[in-house]
Amino acid sequence: METRQLEVFVAVAEELSFTRAAKRLYAVQSTVSAAIKALEAELGTTLFDRSTRRVTLSEAGSAFLPEAKAALEAVDRAIATAQEASAGLRGSIRIGTMTNLTVIDLPGLLGAFRQRYPLVDIHVTVSTTGSSGMAEDVRSGRLDLALVGLPESDLVGLDARPLASWPYVVLLPSSHPLAKRKAVSLNDLAKDTFVDTSAGFGNRVVIDRAYVALGMPRRVGAEVADLSAVPAYVQAGLGVAVVPNLGFEVGPGAVRIRLADGMTWPMTIVTLAGKPPSRALRTLLGLLDRLISFADS
Repeated sequence: METRQLEVFVAVAEELSFTRAAKRLYAVQSTVSAAIKALEAELGTTLFDRSTRRVTLSEAGSAFLPEAKAALEAVDRAIATAQEASAGLRGSIRIGTMTNLTVIDLPGLLGAFRQRYPLVDIHVTVSTTGSSGMAEDVRSGRLDLALVGLPESDLVGLDARPLASWPYVVLLPSSHPLAKRKAVSLNDLAKDTFVDTSAGFGNRVVIDRAYVALGMPRRVGAEVADLSAVPAYVQAGLGVAVVPNLGFEVGPGAVRIRLADGMTWPMTIVTLAGKPPSRALRTLLGLLDRLISFADS
């Protein structure tokens, strides 16, 4: 059994698509199919149930998946240990982050890390699926580390390092009947149309759940991919917003008011729980921990 066969199996198992797995592996689909057939022949069992519409893991495939991942991780650790012994810190770190992140200078931090450890391959992905998608990517092994804005209840299976938190504020068009208030509650806005991020993004998750808890599911009329874009839509009169007070400019046509409910939005660094981090990831986490401790002092 070859390591490449295990890599192909894990890719197909995670993507549940031979086409997507081939794209992920930079291979042609026929090569991926051949590798799976060879692996199934070697194991003497079927790993996937295939139909014209979908691919699913068989019972044997589901049992084999965690073992295959563990084997690949063991090989990676062995290679990294040998390389580090001869040539310094090596490895790769896949990081997921948000757009317009200002609480830490992530580009500067990673640039300094790269200068000190040039043999570590760093890949940064700006989230297109929101904090929920990044958290799931860490759980599945597609990311090694992510910066997410989710409540603690959504961090099951993850090791979390609190980074910062912000109070929520309300953004209203200047013409809104509540625009002259000093504070506004979620209940006050229950009948309004909202501007918010897309489903799965941390802010959307928190506020949607808050309204469900009140028994008043809200209507989101405008969805944006970046919190910094929310004020412009509020200014244009397309809705109200409840967002963390990240210091975004609120120009003429909108007002920023305190949220009376006293909610805060957390930002957290997450890694996979129960899996020892690679030496490269452990080194980066140590640098982040020192940065957090410095910011708190």
